[in-house]
Amino acid sequence: MKLSEFWLREWVNPDLTINDIANQITMAGLEVDAVEPVASEFSGVVVGEIIAIEQHPDADKLRVCQVAGNGSETLQVVCGAPNARPGIKIPFATVGAILPENVKIKKAKLRGVESFGMLCAQTELQLGEDNDGLWELPADATTGQDLREYLSLNDTCLDIDLTPNRGDCLSVKGVARDIGVLNRLQVTQPNIPVAQVISDESLSITLTEPDMCPRYIGRIIRNVDLSHPTPLWMQERLRRAGVGSKDIVVDTTNYVLLELGQPMHAFDLDKLSGGITVRKARVKEVIALLNGQSVELDDQTLVIADDSAAVAIAGIMGGSETAVGSETRNIFLESAFFSPVAIAGRARSYGLHTDSSHRFERGVDYRLQEQAIERATQLITKIAGGDVSIMTVAEESHELLAERSVTLRRAYIERGLGFAMDDGEVLDILERLGLEKLSGNDQGWTFNIPSYRFDINIEADLLEELARIYGYNRLPTSNLLMSVELPDKTESTLDIRNLLQQLVARDYREAVCYSFVDPKLQQCFDPELTPIALKNPISSDMAVMRTSLWPGLIQALRHNLNRQHTRVRLFETGLRFLLNPGGSLEDLVQEPVVAGLLYGARNDESWLGNDDKVDFYDLKGDIESLLELSGQGDAFGFVASTHPALHSGQTADITYGGRVIGTLGALHPRLQQKFSLPQPVYLFEISQEAILQAKRPIFKELSRFPEVRRDLAVIVDQTVSVADLEAKTLEVAGESLVNLKVFDVYIGKSIDSHRKSVALGLTFQHLSRTLTDKEINTAVERVIDALKTTYEAVLR
Repeated sequence: MKLSEFWLREWVNPDLTINDIANQITMAGLEVDAVEPVASEFSGVVVGEIIAIEQHPDADKLRVCQVAGNGSETLQVVCGAPNARPGIKIPFATVGAILPENVKIKKAKLRGVESFGMLCAQTELQLGEDNDGLWELPADATTGQDLREYLSLNDTCLDIDLTPNRGDCLSVKGVARDIGVLNRLQVTQPNIPVAQVISDESLSITLTEPDMCPRYIGRIIRNVDLSHPTPLWMQERLRRAGVGSKDIVVDTTNYVLLELGQPMHAFDLDKLSGGITVRKARVKEVIALLNGQSVELDDQTLVIADDSAAVAIAGIMGGSETAVGSETRNIFLESAFFSPVAIAGRARSYGLHTDSSHRFERGVDYRLQEQAIERATQLITKIAGGDVSIMTVAEESHELLAERSVTLRRAYIERGLGFAMDDGEVLDILERLGLEKLSGNDQGWTFNIPSYRFDINIEADLLEELARIYGYNRLPTSNLLMSVELPDKTESTLDIRNLLQQLVARDYREAVCYSFVDPKLQQCFDPELTPIALKNPISSDMAVMRTSLWPGLIQALRHNLNRQHTRVRLFETGLRFLLNPGGSLEDLVQEPVVAGLLYGARNDESWLGNDDKVDFYDLKGDIESLLELSGQGDAFGFVASTHPALHSGQTADITYGGRVIGTLGALHPRLQQKFSLPQPVYLFEISQEAILQAKRPIFKELSRFPEVRRDLAVIVDQTVSVADLEAKTLEVAGESLVNLKVFDVYIGKSIDSHRKSVALGLTFQHLSRTLTDKEINTAVERVIDALKTTYEAVLR
């Protein structure tokens, strides 16, 4: 929000420079982004008056003007502007003047005729966008007066970046109120008298949605003369706030918005049909807006309508069909209070953002509407005349915000600010902010909250007000005290950082993806699950909560591939959001998981490496390394499975304690093609709760006696899993088997095409003695017999 310093000082004028004011309000929470001059640097430009004019003898489009403005002397200036004529007053850059961008005005000859200066348009002085001709100044401008002095261009502009909770400061009035409090100064408001009413004419106003619009005020003003231009002082104040000038009615509503913070709108009364109804839009109702855009409204959008159609989107923008124009003679002014909930997100849903919606979304004082109507009436009738009718008020008082009171305790102040603030200072600060003391006792006080402060609801809000007005830089500082007792650290639970460090050690990079994903992308990975839809999504491709971390990781992979990173290993920790079928949000499960993906070459490019691609077993090995951190790697298992997003022959569930805790596998070829991925992608996702459970380490005595290894190669059917062979071997080998390794799997020549060879390494050792050959041979025979009986294994 941009505000003129001169305008602000009319309300409150502390004995501070503008930079000091900017620093002061920034420290009080109203952050000033910039302090800038309102006009570019130029000099030597005065108010000139064209006394006489004649055609240039050698150029059809040029005319020779006699211009007053340089003392008593009349100067000759050659000009090509189409609106140059005797009697108008214009900016006159005399010889020696310096215009913006260091343009110097010199005596010149144009087609043989001498010219002593230059007559200027707005764009040449960088004071507007009108480049169609000379800038015509008001007739009462003093000829010869320096233009910077006449337009008060030695002004500066404050560009204030307000946080969403401070909607009360989106106006000159609001900022002046805070400056007055900070400097203990009275704020001088403009005198706004009650308009002299000469007619009881009114429009009927019906509020069908009082919870969204509990207050709507209107007034008819007839016989307004829009041929009167907007006064230059008003145009300049609007320009300095970044608002263009149109006509006196529109400019006045914009002026009141900037001055008081109340958005307003003016309708051409003769274009309205019947009374005003504030209602929700009808299904597929269409409205043509002032910006030339036509939108189809949804049935949750609040509109202002007459008896025939919607004429404005409430709190956002008016319609073009009832807009005020050059032919308008009778107007209907509106000033309303719309609930912030009713307006929030509506403008954005139609691709709009207006000054009105910006304020209504943050909250507008619900007691400001009458004052705004009177101020607009005062300005319009003073400049353009008009016959004023009565003010019509439609109100559902039970739907207006209830009076709010908040209690502040002395002990809370001391605990929160670090010192006991004097009672007198507490009351002085809060009462200057507009709060009314309702009661007080030994414990503290209770205050009534003013209607314009939507951000004060709890005790902490009052404490914040005390801190920012007292001055954050004045608050005492002290050293923090903390207990140095070390908390117990359990060994039965892993720290998540251990898992992350393990993944980083295996060459993975951490990704952080949004929890909101595209519904179509989500459907690709979990078509059987219904994701939770957001009521007010950031965009259409972030409209649902993720049920898996895979969509975000795939998007991250594509992002990397598009930037020529062909070897990608990513992981992410975060929540996935699951809803039971038919369940409500109370049944929402937010499950922390760790997920990752592998893509591309197995090894990074080097002179001694090869270009083998990663496969399912690379991913499985990485996951096994994670599971081993728990100290109970043998308690986890891998079982062949299916998943709609994964390849049917390369998918497995990860099990623990008889339940599935995760899934891994290759991305389904259909999805690989859909996402334009040239090589296979391998994914995993595991519940954090399961893999963070660790086995408490217990010391086990080391044997001093030698170990013996025996290797077996057995031929089994290809459908037999290695895990089953391992389990059966461990079951029958006996307590002396201390290690079991699968060191080879072979399928090929000399073996039946439906069978495979699996080589097992068995290591035997006893804690208290040396094992005999007989004992070892007996254990090996038990293993061979068990494998033969159970799986029809044949010793190779």
